[in-house]
This record gives sequence, structure tokens and C-alpha cells, in this order.
Amino acid sequence: MLYAGLDLSRKRLDFCLLDEAGELIERGAVPPDRDGLCSLAERVAAQQRQRVVAAVESMTGARFVHDQLESHGWQVQVADAARVRGLAPLACKTDRIDAWVLAELCRRELVPAIWLPDGEVRGARERARFRLHLVKHRTALKNRIHQTLVGFGTPCPVSDLFGERGRRLLARLELPQPWAGSVAASLRLIDELDREINEIEAELRRLGASHRYVPLLLTVPGIASILGYTIAAEIGDINRFASPAKLAGYTGLCPRVYQSGEHDRRGPLSKHGPRYLRWALLEASIHACRHPLYAQRYQHTKKRLGRQRGPRVAQVDLARRLSEAIWHMLTRNQPFAPAGASQVLAA
Repeated sequence: MLYAGLDLSRKRLDFCLLDEAGELIERGAVPPDRDGLCSLAERVAAQQRQRVVAAVESMTGARFVHDQLESHGWQVQVADAARVRGLAPLACKTDRIDAWVLAELCRRELVPAIWLPDGEVRGARERARFRLHLVKHRTALKNRIHQTLVGFGTPCPVSDLFGERGRRLLARLELPQPWAGSVAASLRLIDELDREINEIEAELRRLGASHRYVPLLLTVPGIASILGYTIAAEIGDINRFASPAKLAGYTGLCPRVYQSGEHDRRGPLSKHGPRYLRWALLEASIHACRHPLYAQRYQHTKKRLGRQRGPRVAQVDLARRLSEAIWHMLTRNQPFAPAGASQVLAA
């Protein structure tokens, strides 16, 4: 049995091979492309002819390394980079040392491995995340046009500057160059982004109709088809979460906890896990705060914490509650029906 530690960077992959006793067999670097990984696997197989267990830190490209080496018979784990640093803090940190640390953790069976989604889940995440990417660019262009109007003292009397009335207002504006050209180009890009986003949203609605989680998520207050598909894609397999607290922790909506002796205080949100799932739950909580089941809790938390922190903390608290309800729904394959809901809605 051989144990390999792999440290990935943009231009090379440092590797370290250890035997079962922890003795160094080989170390070096190869290009992190298909040919480089293939040559590494073939060279190790020709020289050692032993089963290889490897670990690579989680980062962009780690999934490619995982898939390529597993196709050559290696057993590869993707390690959580933050937890690796916690297990093995070092005074001196280089790529070669990182590769050796991963190999040693692999030999001792201490690799903090992360869950890897399959191809279907990865594709669903890419669709939902690319839509958010386009929406972000569209919002930036709209904000730039609003900034231009403010800069030239032009009021905006319409509620939607990019609707029919707003477009007529923009057409009548007499801005000097190059600002007039920038506004015209931004409007063309916004129209193109609108077309792309509408096509993606139509695809998400079509795919969500046959998804095993989305129909259940649509019964949750504040969640519609697009948010439902995004949440389902980011969760992946609900069975990997043993409890609702585990799912809430995965969302990153739980505060950091600092405990020492009798001291116990809470810090800012941990923000672990995918930020897209966190965003989707916070978006859902904006609408769910007006639902009869959650309105009283939301208003009580907001009033208790004051005008400055109250609304934000109440929204986060409600998003955590939604994540816990989602865990119960998906694990039991039941629509949204929390205890006491019938009495609240009847009142």
C-alpha cells in the first residue's frame, strides 16, 4: 500500500509518496493536466505495482485530479483545506511540505474528506449558479445606469427604470459623451442578459418539475421554482446530514461559538458551506417573514434586538428555521406541515 499527498497549484501538482511505515518513496511535481496525471499514475504503477491511496486539498481543479487518478485505479480523497490546517499547523509551509502532510494524514487515516457530488448534482449546481452569475452582472449594469443619472442630476420618477416607461425616459435623456454611449451599451447588454436568464429559468422550471426535492420545497413559505431548484441542487443528497442541526451548520447561517471555561460568547456567522445555498435561504426568509407561521417569531426577534440589528438577525434566524424544516421534509418525503401550523393558520 502506498500513500500519496497531492498539493495542487495553477501550474503544477506536487506529490509525495510514502510506504506503510512512513518512509519516503518518491516526491516530485507534474503538470496538473490530463497528460501529467496520466504519466504520474503510469510511472507509479510501473515501479511499485501497489494500491495507492491519495489525498488532495479541496480547491478549483481538485475534482479533476480526483476523477483522473481514480480512473487509473487510485483511491483519492478530497480533503477540507481548513480542517487540514487545523490538524497539522506548521511553522514552515511549502508545497512540498503540504504534499507530505497530506500523505501522512492519508497513512494515518486522518484525512478530513469532503463529500463529492455526482455528475447530476454538479450539473444542477452549475445551471443554478450560472443564472446567479448572470443576474449579478445585470444588476451591476442597472446600478451603473442609476449612478449615471444621479451624477447628472436627473430624477427617476418611475418605479422601474428598465420597464416600458423607464425606457422612454432613458431615450429622451440628453447625456454628453461618453456617458450616453455607456448607457446605450449597458441597455443592450441588459436586454441580452434578460434573454439568457429567461432561457435558463425556463430550463430550471422544466427540470425542477421532475426533481425529487423541488415539488416538496415549493410547499415551503417563500420558496418558488427557481429558489427551490437552487436549494435542491446545493443540498444534493439530504441523507448525508444526520440531523437538522447538521444541515443548518452546513448552510453557514449558524454563529461562531467561542468557549473557554465559564466564558461562552457568539461571534459572526460561520459562513461555511456553499454561499449559494445561504443566499437562497435568506431570499426565502424575506418572503416567509410575512407568513402567519413565522410572522410573530420574526417580529418578536426584530423588536427584541432593536432597529439596527433586529431585522438582519431575525432574517437569519428565520432562514435557519427554514433549513431545519427542509431537513424534516426531505428526509420524510413530506410537504411543509410543521407542528401547530393548522392552529396558527386558522387563527
